Amino acid sequence: MNINLIAESFDFKTQFEFIHFDKIEDKPKTSVWNCVNNKSGTSLGIIKWYAQWRQYCFFPSEQTIFSLGCLKDITTFIEQLKAK
Repeated sequence: MNINLIAESFDFKTQFEFIHFDKIEDKPKTSVWNCVNNKSGTSLGIIKWYAQWRQYCFFPSEQTIFSLGCLKDITTFIEQLKAK
């Protein structure tokens, strides 16, 4: 079963205009998500729990560039994770 479909059934948005998020790992209390470009399928980075800051953070892939819109989508996604 598609994890994104499960997430969407709980009003958890994983699909945005230019990027989407695929769950790549479930940990006991957190999860790891891949941020993917919709057009090229290229991984732009991952979102995972950063214990030192006690919150989810975005770890961009090298040499990636983000517009304000993409950064807002990443922020929205992290806020959803925080609310879970």
